[in-house]
Amino acid sequence: MPNNSALIFGYNNYTKEIVKNVKNEYSSVTIYSLDEKDMENEEYNIEHFDLSEDWDNIEQSVDIDNSIAFCILEDTAENIFLVISLRSTYKDLTIIAVASHKENANKLLMAGANKVIPLVETTADIITNMLESPISNQVLHDILYEKSDLKIAQIKIGKESHIKDEEIVNIDWSHYNGIIVLSVMHKDMSSEFIYSSKAKRHVIEEDDVLVVVGFEEDIKAFENKIGSKRYVNWSHWSW
Repeated sequence: MPNNSALIFGYNNYTKEIVKNVKNEYSSVTIYSLDEKDMENEEYNIEHFDLSEDWDNIEQSVDIDNSIAFCILEDTAENIFLVISLRSTYKDLTIIAVASHKENANKLLMAGANKVIPLVETTADIITNMLESPISNQVLHDILYEKSDLKIAQIKIGKESHIKDEEIVNIDWSHYNGIIVLSVMHKDMSSEFIYSSKAKRHVIEEDDVLVVVGFEEDIKAFENKIGSKRYVNWSHWSW
């Protein structure tokens, strides 16, 4: 295994899922927290840092050129400042950041992030499910590391959809070339991984939302084939 490292800045609900997803890709995984109390955690290797960091300690312990940084601080301003600081110090470091909405995603890209994962309230649990599910590991790897054109889309089941009233277990998803269906989101915004035992017996209803991964042209073809359209909850986006 190459001598490379994953550096995760922020200790919160997404940290554990990111660790699961990258621990086999990198020789070491280190979590950095702004709260010194988190260093008492015995499950993970957690180190303290502050935003005035000159990064000397980090550079001495890891090979920056072969590392990746995840910036997941919950405070948007702090996360943007963190990205700016890392980018100004390490021109070639791969930086993945998370954003609460589209405006913040754009700011993080301008600050120097290589890739930004936008998280809206209604899809936060879906992202967690994706990171937990082995079937989607390669897809996520491509999205995160390879600057892939793969996209995540939400398709809302319409009244005339061809798969409405069908049990998920009876749908042959292989008919939809280029598409991986990950989750189904219900009217109450709860979500389930598509291959879970509970979801398999779910009957597709109008207004259910399917979360899929694919290239843009394949997503459009999928919309046409099932007779449904992409769903965006604009109330969760800021412009």
